Amino acid sequence: MISQLEKEVTFRFLKTRKNDGFLNIISIFSFIGISLGVAVLIIVMSVMNGFRTELISKIVGFNAHAVVQLGGKSKKYIQDLDSVKNIVSNDGEAVILNKDVTKGVFLKGYLESDFRNLQIVKNEEFMGSKNLNDNNISVGKELSFNLNVDIGDTITIMSPAGIQTLVGTLPKQENFKIVSIFDSGLSDFNENIAYINLETLESFFNRSTEDRFIEFYFKDPKNIEIHKKNLISLFPDALVYTWSDMNKSLFSALKVERNVMFIILSLIIIVAAFNIISGLTIFVKNKTRDIGILKSIGVSNKSIKKIFFLVGFFIGTSATLFGVVVGTLFSIYVENIRQFISNILGISLFPEDIYMLNSMPSEININSILIISLCSIITTILVSIYPASKASSLDTAKTLKYE
Repeated sequence: MISQLEKEVTFRFLKTRKNDGFLNIISIFSFIGISLGVAVLIIVMSVMNGFRTELISKIVGFNAHAVVQLGGKSKKYIQDLDSVKNIVSNDGEAVILNKDVTKGVFLKGYLESDFRNLQIVKNEEFMGSKNLNDNNISVGKELSFNLNVDIGDTITIMSPAGIQTLVGTLPKQENFKIVSIFDSGLSDFNENIAYINLETLESFFNRSTEDRFIEFYFKDPKNIEIHKKNLISLFPDALVYTWSDMNKSLFSALKVERNVMFIILSLIIIVAAFNIISGLTIFVKNKTRDIGILKSIGVSNKSIKKIFFLVGFFIGTSATLFGVVVGTLFSIYVENIRQFISNILGISLFPEDIYMLNSMPSEININSILIISLCSIITTILVSIYPASKASSLDTAKTLKYE
């Protein structure tokens, strides 16, 4: 427990005085350093959390949550998964020929009824018809720009599947009419993927219905590892892969980057916290006379130690709380701040072609804030122990010898 005397002496010591000029500067820099470290950590973690969540949202919204390739085996287990939506699909790689432009493309085939229910078709960025029949094709926004085509234009696609002729095997070519343009929010997907009718795709690539995949869409796609285990148990002889498997390297890199950034930025707090040691050490030296007086009137060494510990703890805790407020506010308005700085300086601080997102995302995580705050306060507590112990060990007679 903290006695009333200890509280009063602590708050008295915290008040700035004119003759403590250099000490006040150290205290101010300690406060600013800890606040800045906490705020920067919260901002960086919030932006990285937001980036990861936004990326998952776009990838999950564009891709199937899980795909099962049965390889011609029985599909009897489909009805057992009544908590999810499942549809059939197929895909293949081909080459688009349009005037002087040649472009590789990944074609995905769906039945017309299934194509209408895809998330990417339901969003506001989708333009054109949802009728995916015969030789109709739906292309991405970036792909349409690269090919310089629009809705209603016709493109030629060449399949690796061959046609037997008198002169040998020739690649199969067909004309497709662009009926719609989609925008997944990810430029790589928009540039390299197109949709056609499933039956048209199977004819184009010489595939049979036995080669079809089953795509699964779950209510909670973030818990994909659990769903994958369930699918593997249901389809033990099939190939099962998920959106997480297809983007494993990307999210592993994000996780490593997030952990490294946390460690590096934590050093700011540690360096600032060590200023408290120097500040409190000088403070103890300046308050030698006061310590002697307190001891002479019966204040115990334990109380002296507690008083100087509370001084350091108060500076660190108040700086941490201030940093939390600043960091949280900055995280909330980070996109507005980015736009303001970009407009003032005339530069792009978050290029869409690099980060695949058109705005800077931010997701405030309460657990992250608590961990950052706890680390900061614990660091403050640890660095306050030594100066406080030094103050309590001063000899009363020596402190008052020359007074």
